Amino acid sequence: MVNTTLPPEIKPGQSMALLQALHILTRDGKLNQDSRRKLKQVYHLVNFIEPLMQTVMAGQSHPVLVDHGAGKSYLGFILYDLLLKQHAGGQVIGIETRGDLVEKSKTLANACQFERMAFEHLSVAEAISSARLPAQVDIVTALHACNTATDDAIQFGLHKQAQYMVLVPCCQAEVAEVLRKHKAASLGQTPLSELWRHPIHTREFGSQITNVLRCLELEAHGYQVTVTELVGWEHSMKNELIIAKYTGQRKRSARERALQILQQCNLMELAPRFGFAPDAT
Repeated sequence: MVNTTLPPEIKPGQSMALLQALHILTRDGKLNQDSRRKLKQVYHLVNFIEPLMQTVMAGQSHPVLVDHGAGKSYLGFILYDLLLKQHAGGQVIGIETRGDLVEKSKTLANACQFERMAFEHLSVAEAISSARLPAQVDIVTALHACNTATDDAIQFGLHKQAQYMVLVPCCQAEVAEVLRKHKAASLGQTPLSELWRHPIHTREFGSQITNVLRCLELEAHGYQVTVTELVGWEHSMKNELIIAKYTGQRKRSARERALQILQQCNLMELAPRFGFAPDAT
């Protein structure tokens, strides 16, 4: 017999078929511990995105949200289910490089009759120039986008003049690799290199610097940046949430500070990655 008492985490009006198809709910309407943890993370992110979506919708009736590195599109589906399906306008577009996941998401959206969801099998570079995406989008999200995927999502948001970006970075390795490569030279150049002398510190400091440079990049391009935690550490170690709101007030000091950090940490070869090439205007 199917359990008709739903877990308290399930919100009124949510699609049971969707939650079961995403394997968040079992067939008898229950949550296992892993699904409960995953759902809590997504809900928490939705709570941050909802006021942004409401602000955008106050100015226009058809906002466009693009989710990069969508994977199985948990975030996109739940955002649509909770925030958009009851409104006449608005679209959620998932961008994913794995074609099989794109096809599965399309099938699920059709089954749920989520007509204003779209899924594209594209890289970020392709998404920036693709005619299948609008010239301008309102909100860009990237949940647990690994390594440089978060930077790619930022570049997409800058190109598409996004009003908001909501980013949860994951597994930053690129900066740590460069810190490691130049460690000997750095040790003779600055006492600050003690911050990344030991391997575990190299990894953690590299992750920290990566997100600092991302925030400075966003500020240099006219965004107001807020950094907070997504959920408690008991749920995920990949816990940093970056929310950027476009104000148009570019901070020249952000670029200057970023170049100083890159120079002092022997990371100048990565300056173009963060949009801070020394000859950039």
